[in-house]
Amino acid sequence: MTKNPWAPDKWLPVSIAPADSDLEVCVIDGRDVHALVFPCRKNGANWVNAVTKKPVDIQPTHWRIWSEKTPR
Repeated sequence: MTKNPWAPDKWLPVSIAPADSDLEVCVIDGRDVHALVFPCRKNGANWVNAVTKKPVDIQPTHWRIWSEKTPR
C-alpha cells in the first residue's frame, strides 16, 4: 500500500494537484469560493468528475484529498 503524502484536511494550490487521487476542489464564482460537492480528478490540464468520469468545465483554485468525512 502506498502512503499518501497529502494531508487530507489541508488546502493546496491547484498547480501541484496529483492526477491519481480523488480531490475536493474549490472554484471562484464571482467573489465567492465554493467547494464542489463531488470528487474530481485531474486529467492533464482538464478536470473530470471522479464518479461519472465526465469532463467538468472548471478552473479550480485549490484542492485537498476527497474524504466522505470532510465537512461541506
